[in-house]
Amino acid sequence: MASIQGASKKPRRGRPAELHSRPPLERMMQIHDMVQRGNYPNGPVLAEKLAVTRKTVQRDITFMRDRFNLPLEYDASRNGYHYTRPVESFQMLQVDEGELFALLIAEKVLQQYRGTAFEKQLSKAFRKISKSLPDTVSMRLSDWDDALDIRNTGTVDVDEKVFDLLFRSVTKGHQLEITYTKPNGAPHKRTIDPYQIANINSDWYLYAYDHKREDIRCFVPARIQSAKITGQKFKRPDSFSLDQYLEGAFGPFSSDESFDIQIQFTKTAAPFIREKKWHPTQKNRELKNGSLEISLKLSHLADIRRWILGWGGEAKVIAPTELLESVQAEAKAILGK
Repeated sequence: MASIQGASKKPRRGRPAELHSRPPLERMMQIHDMVQRGNYPNGPVLAEKLAVTRKTVQRDITFMRDRFNLPLEYDASRNGYHYTRPVESFQMLQVDEGELFALLIAEKVLQQYRGTAFEKQLSKAFRKISKSLPDTVSMRLSDWDDALDIRNTGTVDVDEKVFDLLFRSVTKGHQLEITYTKPNGAPHKRTIDPYQIANINSDWYLYAYDHKREDIRCFVPARIQSAKITGQKFKRPDSFSLDQYLEGAFGPFSSDESFDIQIQFTKTAAPFIREKKWHPTQKNRELKNGSLEISLKLSHLADIRRWILGWGGEAKVIAPTELLESVQAEAKAILGK
């Protein structure tokens, strides 16, 4: 009986359904093609061809005029639209040189994402954008390509499937069981709630609640041998903020401790230190002989120790004692003493 009643209903009159109409950009490209061929299409013809209403056609034409700067006008004598000047191609994006240069830099930076779940999607998106650009702005993209290069050393290969699972679990709140291996350690299993993925100094890190440690821990995705969803869901606490978590960190690792760091740099190294803001808590103190002393407030010593050792004899630890002793021990080990 229900099917008979449904069949007897009369179709509603009114606005045509547009659920299956083409996407806006695809419609506009078709309008452009018809106008470019000199067909002088009008509103009713375009509405029928594109399976949309006349109002939708008018919105598309207005958008093409205002946003794409296309010289599209209606010719009353021909009862249709035409271009008032030659149009070489349908440019979906209008960019200036500064924006194009920024886009090129973004493409170069894609190398940081090789081996991750982002690589294919970012490359695909960049190709789409590139196809939408004009061949030239005031200089060719290839000229800029030869003028700019971005390189990284010591890149780490991350299992793409593992990284993709980590990313999906962060966004969807899936608890994971991972097999994790620390350097020189044996593989062991951990149950984690992945909170956030971060790229710090060109390296990838995962911040997650570790159920074994009952605390937030930093994991290196490249050290995760395998990962699987446990079937349990979690909600990341509103109180968690990576900025706050790393507030006292000099790198990716943090702790609950607090250290007042003082480092003195020679006159030779001082100009290089002044060039950068190495940490939000950094304070500089100029010394009479041209050297420089910086003070920092950190929660972890390992990352700052490695950084100091990288400056060799150009850096001298003033405080705290723990940092001074650890740097001295590392230096002796390097010398084999």
